[in-house]
Amino acid sequence: MKTLLLTNEYPPYTYGGAGVHVEYLSQQLARLMEVDVRAFGDQDLKDGNLRVRGFDVDKQGYTCPPNLQGLLGAVQRDLDFNTSLVDADIVHCHTWYTHLGGIIAKLCYGIPLVVTVHSLEPLRPWKREQLGGGYDFSCWVEKMALEMADAVIAVSQGTKNDVLKLFDVDPARIHIIYNGIDPEEYKPVDAAPALARYGIDPQQPYLLFVGRITRQKGIIYLVDAIKHMDPNFQVVLCAGAPDTPEIAEEMKRAVAEASKDRHGIHWIAEKVDKPTLIQLYSGADVFCCPSIYEPFGIINLEAMACETPVVASCVGGIPEVVVHDETGFLVPVAQHQESPFTPFHPEDFSKDLAHQINRLMKDTTLRANFAKAGRIRAVDTFSWQAIARQTHDLYAQIIAQHGATA
Repeated sequence: MKTLLLTNEYPPYTYGGAGVHVEYLSQQLARLMEVDVRAFGDQDLKDGNLRVRGFDVDKQGYTCPPNLQGLLGAVQRDLDFNTSLVDADIVHCHTWYTHLGGIIAKLCYGIPLVVTVHSLEPLRPWKREQLGGGYDFSCWVEKMALEMADAVIAVSQGTKNDVLKLFDVDPARIHIIYNGIDPEEYKPVDAAPALARYGIDPQQPYLLFVGRITRQKGIIYLVDAIKHMDPNFQVVLCAGAPDTPEIAEEMKRAVAEASKDRHGIHWIAEKVDKPTLIQLYSGADVFCCPSIYEPFGIINLEAMACETPVVASCVGGIPEVVVHDETGFLVPVAQHQESPFTPFHPEDFSKDLAHQINRLMKDTTLRANFAKAGRIRAVDTFSWQAIARQTHDLYAQIIAQHGATA
C-alpha cells in the first residue's frame, strides 16, 4: 500500500500546525507503508519508505494582483503534482492549497481521496483581507474536495460538527483522528539559552504566546489584555508571519500601546527554530492561546508536553486538548450574531483572558499541578504512532471499499 500526501507546508518551510502534522504523520506512516510527499518548495529527500519532493513555481511572469499570485501559484503546483506520475493507491490532501491536486488525482488516476480538515475556509472570513476574490476560490475548492472525498478526517469532534454544519458530507465518511505530539522531542528542557538570546529575565516569570499574526489566532485580543494583567510578570509574544500588512501594523500599534505603561514585553517577530521554541515553552510559567477559531490547537499540546499550564479560549477542538481546571483554564468566547468569528465584546474577552492568566500566575501550586497533568495527558492521549496507525487503517478500509465498487 502506498499513499500520496499533498501539502503546502513541509520542512524546512513549515509555519503552522498543518505543516507540523504532515511532517510527523509522514515519518510515522513510513514505518508502515510507502509514502510519497509532494509539497510546495524545493525539498528532495529519500529515507526508506519516505520520499519527499518539493514543487516550486516561477511567478516572475505573473501580472495578476499580488494577493492572487500565491493562490494561482498553488493551482499551478496542484497541476504539477499530477503531471509527475502518480502510482499511489490513495491520495491524502492537507489544507485547501492542495485540494485541487487531490481532486485531479482522484479523477485522472482513479484513486480514492482523503482530506484532513485542519481548518475550514467559511470559518475564516478575515482571509478576504488577504485574498480578495481568491477567498471565493478557496471556499469553492474546499467544498468540492470535501463533498467528493472518499473520507474526511476531522482533527477534533468540534471540527466534525463544523463540517456537518457547512457541507453536504455523509457523517459515515467523517473520521476523527487527532493531531499529535512527539513526547520525546517536546519535553521540559533548560530554557536558559533562549532566554539569554531574547533578553528575557530568567528571574521573573513570563507568559508565552506562540502563533502567527492573524485574526484567527486572537493575538490582538491578548495584547489588549496586557493592560489588565498584573505587572509582576513578563509577556513573551513569539508572533510572526502576519497575514496582511494591515494586521502587521495593527499588531505594532497594539504592542506599542501596551508597552507605554508596562516593562517586560518581549516581541519575537522572527521565525523561531524548534529547539528554541521548546526552550521558550519550557521556561514559560503560563502559555496562552487566545484563538477565536481553532479546529485543534496543536500549540496547546506542545506547551502541555513541555509541562506548561495553559489558558486558552474555549472554541473548536481546544476543549478536547485542554481540560479545564486540570491542565489549564478555558475562557469562553461570546459570539456576535452577524459574525460567528469575532468575540461580541472584545474588551470583555480580553479582560477574561487577563483574569485567568492572573489567577494562574498567582498560584504556584496550581501551576505545578496543571503542568504535571498536562504532560501526562499529552503522552497518554496524543502520540504520533497511534495517529499514524489509525490513518493507515483508514487507508486500508477506504482502498478496500474502492476496490469493491470499482
